[in-house]
Amino acid sequence: MSLIYKNSMKTIGKFVPEKLQPLWNHPAGPQTIFFWAPAFKWGLVIAGLGDLQRPADKISISQSSALGITGVIWTRYSMAITPKNWSLFSVNLFVAFTALYQVARAIKYQREQASLVGSSGVTTHFKRLMIILI
Repeated sequence: MSLIYKNSMKTIGKFVPEKLQPLWNHPAGPQTIFFWAPAFKWGLVIAGLGDLQRPADKISISQSSALGITGVIWTRYSMAITPKNWSLFSVNLFVAFTALYQVARAIKYQREQASLVGSSGVTTHFKRLMIILI
């Protein structure tokens, strides 16, 4: 770690209230990347929640699937590492839920469109996606 970073953390640590010292000195606390990476990743969750207003025909199934699968993988990984990082676990769980909900919305929309139009390229795209996911 850089000397500047260490010295700045020591200086800031002097101003942290006594009640918050256990959090400040935790192995996954604010002095480590284990805290800041999940904190900034909440931006993906906020963006995903904002996308709930997006019309279903504008949702990218492949992009949302990739984001959802990544969330699931990192949720599992956050429980396998030491120290246990509950912040990383929770943010990735929410990333997975929001992304997979979008996938479900898009697939439901495409099924509805396919049933209205009959057998079309939408159904073929859906079958390809299911093969990839399985």
